[in-house]
Parts: sequence; C-alpha cells; structure tokens
Amino acid sequence: MTVLKSPYLEKIDARGKLQVWIVDGSFIRTHIDEEFTNFGHHLAFPYIPENEFWIDREAQHDERKFFIEHMLVEHRLMAKGMKYDEALVIADRSERRERRRAGDIRRFTGGGNRLPDGHNVHERLWKTLESGIKVWIVNGRLVRSVFDIDFTEGGHDYVYEFVPSNEVWIDDALEENERPFVLLHELHERNRMAGGWPYHKAHDESSRLEYHNRHHPDELHDALAEEGWS
Repeated sequence: MTVLKSPYLEKIDARGKLQVWIVDGSFIRTHIDEEFTNFGHHLAFPYIPENEFWIDREAQHDERKFFIEHMLVEHRLMAKGMKYDEALVIADRSERRERRRAGDIRRFTGGGNRLPDGHNVHERLWKTLESGIKVWIVNGRLVRSVFDIDFTEGGHDYVYEFVPSNEVWIDDALEENERPFVLLHELHERNRMAGGWPYHKAHDESSRLEYHNRHHPDELHDALAEEGWS
C-alpha cells in the first residue's frame, strides 16, 4: 500500500479556531484534486479539514493577505448557509478591495492615466510555436488584481478577452516543475476551441489529459508535441 506524503508545508497564521497553511499545490493537483487552485477551505473543498485554510505555495509575488481575506469572508458566509456561488461573489468583492488598497491597479495603469493592456503583464516569452502562438509567463498577481480575480494557473485568448490574440499565458505563481502540465492543458484546450469545441467540453478533456500526464510524465513530451510544442 502506497502512503501519500502530506501536502502541508508551513502554518503561517491563525484566526481564532481557523488555521492557515501553506500547502504543496502541485502535490494536491496530482494526487487529490486536479482542480485545486490558489487556495481553499473545507466548505468549498471537502477534503480540506474543517477549520483550515489552504494556500498554494507561490513561486512569485505574495498574495497571501488577499487570499486570506477572501477565505475569511467566503467561509463566514457559507457557514451561515449561503451557497458557494453567492459567497464567492461577495468574497471576490472583498478581495478586490484589498488588492486596490495594495496599489496594484494604480501602478499598472499609471495612476489611472492609461487603460489596462494585457501585454503589460508579460514577464518572459517562453516560446513561439511554429503556428505563431506565443506562450508567455505572466505576472499572475497583476492579472488577478487588474483583469480577473479568479485567474489561476493559465489561460489563452479563446477564454479570456484580455489575453492578446494568439497568446497562451502561464501564471508565474506556478513552480517550474508544474508549468509543463498546465501548458499541456492550455494548448490542448485552445486547439480544441479553435476547432469549434465549446469551452466546457474542451476544458473537461484538457483536465483529463493533464491529470493523466501528471501520473505518466514519461508521456508528457509526446503529448506536448501533438499540441504543436516542439
């Protein structure tokens, strides 16, 4: 019988009976839940123990205070019986206020003197494919603060209107060893949507493909090649 390691890395805070933990998100997405994102709590993710907040380890930037604020609001509302979708909207609103206070939007827009431009979140060009698609490592904190607070892991121009045409984005919050699996997901999803598939169908198949390759990394190179990565 194989015993899985623990996802816990570091306890960073406590709010009354609530404990805040930094966890290994890559491990969780590989062995527990492929859809785990930047953070979560028991009322949204039942496998998380009660009274615990989990925050994924970040490769870049510090967004912990934003995520904690979000979870405090969301958890409180759901504990009172509010449905997740309704609590999420209110928690997003509270998180967005914290991001404004931090000055992310002000710095990104030059104090409000220019409109947000997706090109300005580029950190590093990973690769330009033969098809002309550019894959960029982007500043995930800025994407969440300025464009979409729910952005996580990656995205592309067929899903997000703020992503420039013919671009795929990979969140710099992801650690290097996890980026190829997310890249596979985004390329496969974009290719299917370019062929006319609806988002939900393309996303579901891409999630299954990503999960399979997380457990069979020896197949990753060939899978990426099939999506135009060579």
